[in-house]
Amino acid sequence: MTPPCPGVAAPDDEAIIQGAPERILIVTDAWAPQVNGVVRTLEILGQDLAALGYEVRYATPAGHLTLPLPTYPEIRLALFPRRNLERLIDSFAPQAIHIATEGTLGLSARAICLKRSIPFTTSFHTRFPDYVRARLPFISEALVYRFLRWFHDPAEAMMVATAALQHELEGHGFTNTRIWSRGVDVEVFRPIADASLPFPHPIWLSVGRVAVEKNLEAFLRLDLPGTKVVVGDGPARETLARQFPEAKFLGAKTGEELVRHYAAADVFVFPSRTDTFGLVLLEALACGVPVAAFPVNGPSDVIGDAPVGVLREDLREACLRALSIPSEACRSFALTRSWRACTRQFLSNLPRVGQNAEP
Repeated sequence: MTPPCPGVAAPDDEAIIQGAPERILIVTDAWAPQVNGVVRTLEILGQDLAALGYEVRYATPAGHLTLPLPTYPEIRLALFPRRNLERLIDSFAPQAIHIATEGTLGLSARAICLKRSIPFTTSFHTRFPDYVRARLPFISEALVYRFLRWFHDPAEAMMVATAALQHELEGHGFTNTRIWSRGVDVEVFRPIADASLPFPHPIWLSVGRVAVEKNLEAFLRLDLPGTKVVVGDGPARETLARQFPEAKFLGAKTGEELVRHYAAADVFVFPSRTDTFGLVLLEALACGVPVAAFPVNGPSDVIGDAPVGVLREDLREACLRALSIPSEACRSFALTRSWRACTRQFLSNLPRVGQNAEP
């Protein structure tokens, strides 16, 4: 039996998969060549849905004229995507539409669904108010939440990764939240005995976007023995590399190369205070690497009281204490967090598009 996602029982297989395969359209402004948790989540979701017999299409910025997102040029926003989206919906005739992001593609898909009376779902992947506040502090949090309620309220379900985030958003007036947790592919992410990096140990690893909202300075400022290693790319990389020349900034890694970097580390350090989940936490644990993080939503939801990480406001203390955690405990914990149960959970949240939707 597939182990459930954190805190959630796996839905009954037959209740979800019976009948002809579903056609599912996933609309996302976040896509390759971006390397981040949202992109990886959606890629793995599509692969797992296909393995279950579902037909999946993505609407992404690929094939559109794009404009770089202000303050974050790695993210490209599709310009005037509505016509192409309408053609895709007409030709593919999806039975379920999921809008993953609040960018130009997400806005266009939302408008099409509302005009045609097509039910749809959305998801909340990023702490958007914190993201905006870090870059545009003159925009109020209340205004950002007003926009988010406007965007997500018409959805049949707004999917969130954890119960803590669900409770927080309900406190901001969201009424349609449902849990869609995250898992890890434990066949891909695994311990590798001969994995190594040419740096002095202990190796303290951070993986993810190198951006202001990730709070990497809190990690890079720590007085720690050994070597701090940052895997990932983003708008803050050059600035942080100049500010912290002793740290190793290795750029974005994917596939087996990424797995080997995880497996070569002694402790995975997660300084973010704004992530809604932190998929990289599970990836590190699956590779047998303990976690050090702040005791905030995300790390607290993933790890809880499990003896596989140390969550402290004193991040240096958390790092040093995490060194003593056995690799085997981390791996065993990750084995209980499968993607398949999370995919079924996603499916259970989807409405079906009826035949009476307006053309």
